[in-house]
Amino acid sequence: MQKPRAIAGEFARYLRTETTGGLILLVATAVALLWANSPWGDAYRGLRDFTIGPHFLHLDLSVGDWAKDGLLALFFFVAGLELKRELVIGELSRFKQAVLPVVAALGGMVVPVLLALGVAWGSAGIDRGWAIPVATDIAFALGVLALTGSNLPGSARVFLLSLAVVDDLGAILVIAVLFTSHFNLVAAAVALAACALYALLQRRRVRTPWLYVPLAVITWVAVHTTGIHATIAGVVLGLLTRVRPDPGEDEAPALRLEHRLQPWSAAVAVPVFALFAAGIEVDANSLSEVFTTALPLAVLLGLVVGKAVGILGASALAVSLGFAERPRGTGWRDIGALSLLGGVGFTVSLLIAELALTGAASERAKTAVLLASAIASLAGAAVLLRRNKVHGARED
Repeated sequence: MQKPRAIAGEFARYLRTETTGGLILLVATAVALLWANSPWGDAYRGLRDFTIGPHFLHLDLSVGDWAKDGLLALFFFVAGLELKRELVIGELSRFKQAVLPVVAALGGMVVPVLLALGVAWGSAGIDRGWAIPVATDIAFALGVLALTGSNLPGSARVFLLSLAVVDDLGAILVIAVLFTSHFNLVAAAVALAACALYALLQRRRVRTPWLYVPLAVITWVAVHTTGIHATIAGVVLGLLTRVRPDPGEDEAPALRLEHRLQPWSAAVAVPVFALFAAGIEVDANSLSEVFTTALPLAVLLGLVVGKAVGILGASALAVSLGFAERPRGTGWRDIGALSLLGGVGFTVSLLIAELALTGAASERAKTAVLLASAIASLAGAAVLLRRNKVHGARED
């Protein structure tokens, strides 16, 4: 079994790489916004919408879709590896600590939906647009945390990672139920069989990438073909990976894969996704419509206010009732700061906006998502910087 110090050291290495990835992510987002709103915006949209890939199995996707469904699956795989490791041998190995981010994620989904419905009830598009503020963007939230909360305890980061993974899984289930126009049972059976084979190979201690890489590709293609968001394949495979090293084994497979894949995820996959997802045309008129039109205002308030209230409120309720515990070394003000980051909807919120709405309504909703994500990032970063100083002073 790995020593606690070794586990802590690995998690610290993971976060250091996330800091670098966070910087690259912010740069990619800025480039996307500037490029999309520049005189060369048509070139940006032409590249993003350029279709490439075989028509077979509906893999003739745009460059933006390949980044969203393909590259982002790598990030979700790495997040799944980290979550599995924390659940088995880390901070979340005790039930009362593991249940808190799940309850917080549920609160962070229900309250934004209720708030959005309350604000825009009866408005055009709310019958499907209510789902837009459900999601939290793992990559952006972790990037902001890595840049502004270096002195916070590792348990706070695990809480945010776990919450965001559960949150996005819930959002993907919402997509699967509400916005899947078709469901391919044969593809679903292939995906289940591929996952079962992956788990069996892990159990039998098979290590060769010549089996795992094709199997991962088959799983991704099968999940994509079912009509469900393909990134769920990454999470499932990550959670099926073995995290305890055998006697005489230097590293468990999960740790070995993190070593190899996490830098590619943080420095390439997520920034490239951001480059093609953040390129929304923004002007004074579109920004004003966010505050004067019911649906985009509902999305904005759902993400900025609903997420923070839902996450913090559900966490406080769970702890007060005694079936959950706060992360070790993490105070309520820390959890409050992390709750603000829950409003960074970005990835999946933009996806739901595209699926739920069309035309000008979709563009207004996406502008609201982008604005809400910026507000939540800045608010969370401001509070985290303050908490970072407090924790830094304690360490001194």
